[in-house]
Amino acid sequence: MPTALITGATAGIGAAFARRLAADGFSLVLVARDEARLGEIAGQLKLRYGVSVESLPADLATDDGLARVEARLRDGVDLLVNNAGFGHPQNFLEVPVEDELRMLKVHCEAVLRLTLAVLPGMKERDRGAVINVASVAAFFVHGTYSASKAWVVNFSEATAAEVGNPRVKVMALCPGFVRTEFHDRAYMDTSHIPGFLWLKADNVVNAAMRDLALGKRVSIPDVRYKAVVAIGKFVPRTIVSGTAARFGR
Repeated sequence: MPTALITGATAGIGAAFARRLAADGFSLVLVARDEARLGEIAGQLKLRYGVSVESLPADLATDDGLARVEARLRDGVDLLVNNAGFGHPQNFLEVPVEDELRMLKVHCEAVLRLTLAVLPGMKERDRGAVINVASVAAFFVHGTYSASKAWVVNFSEATAAEVGNPRVKVMALCPGFVRTEFHDRAYMDTSHIPGFLWLKADNVVNAAMRDLALGKRVSIPDVRYKAVVAIGKFVPRTIVSGTAARFGR
C-alpha cells in the first residue's frame, strides 16, 4: 500500500488531498500544528476509508517541526504534498518583518527541505512524486505571498528537470481562489471576489492528480484560471502589478 504525507492536512486543499488519497488506497501521514484537530481528522479518515492514518503534529515555521517531518520522510513515502501555507490581510509595507519571514519559512524553506528529504529515497526506489501547492498568484506581482509562490513554481520545475526521471515526478499546483479556511484565518475580506472565480477544493485535487499522472510539471486547475494566466503573460507587468494590488486590497 503506498503512503502519502500531506502538510497542512486538516483543512482546505490539504484535507481534500487526504480524502482523495485515502479513497485511492493510500496510507496517510498527516502533518499540521493543531494536534487535537489532527487526531480528529485522522480518526474520521480511518473510519470512512479503512486506511492507516498517522498523525504528525509539527509547526513548519520552526526548525524542530521541520526536522520531525524530514525524519519521517527519510523513512520513505510515495507521495509528498507540500500544502501548508497562509496569507496576510495587509499589504507588504504593513506586515511585521517577523511575519514575512515566517511566511518564507513555511512557503519556501519547508518546501525546499521536505522535498530534499524525500527525493533521495524516491530516486533509489525509482518511483514517487512531490506536489508543491503554489498559487495562480505566482504568475502575478503582489507582495511576499505571490513572490514565495513564484519561488515554489520555479523550484518545482527546476527540480523536476534535474531529477530527469518520469517515474519520480515533481509538480507545482497553482489554484486560484478556493473555498477553504485560508482567507478566514488571514482575516481577509473576500466579498469583492466574483462568485464565478471560486473553486472547490475537491475539484482542485482531482485536477492535480490527473495532471500528475500526465506528467505535467505545473498544474493550473480549471480553464478559467488557465485563461487568466495566459492573458496575464501578454499584459505589461506594471499594469498587472497595479491591478493585483487593487484587487488584493
